[in-house]
Amino acid sequence: MNKKVYNVDICIIGAGSAGLSVASGAAQLGRSVVLFEANEMGGDCLNYGCIPSKALISAAKKAHIFKKTKAFGVDLKKPNIKFQEVQQHVHNAINTIAPADSQERFEGLGCTVIREYAEFKNQTTVISPSAIVTAKRFVIASGSKASIPPIPGIDDIPFLTNETIFTIDKLPKNLIIIGAGPIGLELGQAFSRLGSNINVIDAQPPLVNLDKGHSDILIDELKKEGINFHYPVKIKSLKRNKSGLSVELENGKTIQGSHLLLAAGRSPNIKKLGLEKANVVYDHTGVKVNKSLRTSNKRIYAAGDVTQGMGGFTHAAGYHAGKLIQNFYFSPPLMGDFLAKANISSMPSVIYSEPEFASIGLTEKKAEKLSLKVKCLTWSFNENDRAISELSTLGGVKIIANSKGKILGGSIIGEQAGEMIHLISMAMVNNIKISGLAKIISPYPTRSEAIKRASSSYYTNVLFSSRTKKIAGFLSKFH
Repeated sequence: MNKKVYNVDICIIGAGSAGLSVASGAAQLGRSVVLFEANEMGGDCLNYGCIPSKALISAAKKAHIFKKTKAFGVDLKKPNIKFQEVQQHVHNAINTIAPADSQERFEGLGCTVIREYAEFKNQTTVISPSAIVTAKRFVIASGSKASIPPIPGIDDIPFLTNETIFTIDKLPKNLIIIGAGPIGLELGQAFSRLGSNINVIDAQPPLVNLDKGHSDILIDELKKEGINFHYPVKIKSLKRNKSGLSVELENGKTIQGSHLLLAAGRSPNIKKLGLEKANVVYDHTGVKVNKSLRTSNKRIYAAGDVTQGMGGFTHAAGYHAGKLIQNFYFSPPLMGDFLAKANISSMPSVIYSEPEFASIGLTEKKAEKLSLKVKCLTWSFNENDRAISELSTLGGVKIIANSKGKILGGSIIGEQAGEMIHLISMAMVNNIKISGLAKIISPYPTRSEAIKRASSSYYTNVLFSSRTKKIAGFLSKFH
C-alpha cells in the first residue's frame, strides 16, 4: 500500500485531553493539523478515567443517601442496586460527552485524523501504516496507562484496571484493590457503597504527599464505611483459587477476593513511539521536557501524562496544551518557544471521595522540609453555619502562608471541597496575598466562608492584641 504523504504545521500523537486541546486550538487558528489516535478518541479521561469514575461515584452517593437522612426526619429504605443499570449510566455519561471529542468534530475543524499507531521514523518524520508526516512541530500527547506492579503471580491472575472495570456486568462480591491513591480510594468507596466488600492494600500509608491531618480524616471515614485497609505492607504473592484469588501479604495475612483492581500508579505510553530515532530523551517516568514543554529535539514537544512529573491530571494536560498554543502562535519571534513557561506548582487536585479532599501547593510538612517559616491557618466546618444546617460538619480548611502573607498552599476536606479550592487557586495564581482572601465578602450562609475565616485568622493575634486594644480605646475618645 502506498502511504499518503503530509507536510503540515503540526503533527500530534494522541487524542486525549492534551492532544485534542492542541489540535483544536491550532485548527481554529487556521493551521494544518494531523492528529493520530489508534484507540478511543478522548483518551483515558473520557473513556476510562474522569468521566466514568465520576458517574460511578455519583451513583454510589445516591445509593448511600438512605444512611444519612434519618437525622433530617426523613426515613428512606435501603436501595435495590441494579449494577448493570449503574454501568449503563456510566456509559451514557461517556456517550453524551463523546461527540465533543469525536473524529467527526475534529475533521470538521479541519484536522486530518488518522486512527492508527504512529511512530517517529527519524527526527523530522512520523509514520503510520498508511501515512508519512513531516511537520514544523510535533506534539507527543500519548498519555498514560495503569502500572502493572511486579508482584509474584500477577501474570496468572485476571485483573482489572481503570480501563476494564467499567465494562464488567456483575458487581464484584469481594474486590481487592492494590493501591491507596486517589483512584483506589475513589473506586473503593464507590464499589463499597454499591455493595462490594473492599480490601485496599498499599506498601505505604495512603496519600503520604498530602496534608496528614486531612488525609487521616478521609481514611477514618472510609474505614467507618467498612473499607478494610492493609498498609504499610508488601504483597508476597498472588494465587488463583475457586472463589477468585488470594493475596498473601508479607505480614502473614492472606486476603481472599473475587476480583482484583490494580490502582498502583500510572505509566507513560512511550513504547513503540520510536523516540530514540527522533533524538527524544525519556525514561520510565516519561518524556523529558524543559519549562516550555520542549523535548531534546527542538521540533518536538510533549504534553500531558506522557511528560515527566505530570501527576496524571486532565486539567494539567489542558493547561499544557494552552501553553503550547501560546508559544507556537503568539510568542514574539525573537523569544522563540521560551516565552510561556508551564508551571503546575499552583495546580489544584481533588480526590472525589466523600468527603472530598482538595489540595494545592505546599503542605505544612513540605514547607518544614524546605525550612520555610509559615503560618498554618485553619477553620473547621463545625464552625460554619451552612455546614451545621446541613449536618455536614466534617473537615475544614487549611491555608499555608509565609510571614509576608504569601499563600504557599492549601487543603480542604469536606463537602464541596473541589469547588471551594478555586478561591485559593485563584489567589495563588494571581499572587493575591492572604489579605486578599480575608477581604472577600462571602454570601451567607456558604461553606466557602470557611476560607475567609481561615484567612482572617492570620491577623487575629495582631488585631486583638493588648496594644491594638489600647489604640482602639484611645481613638474611641474622639468619636
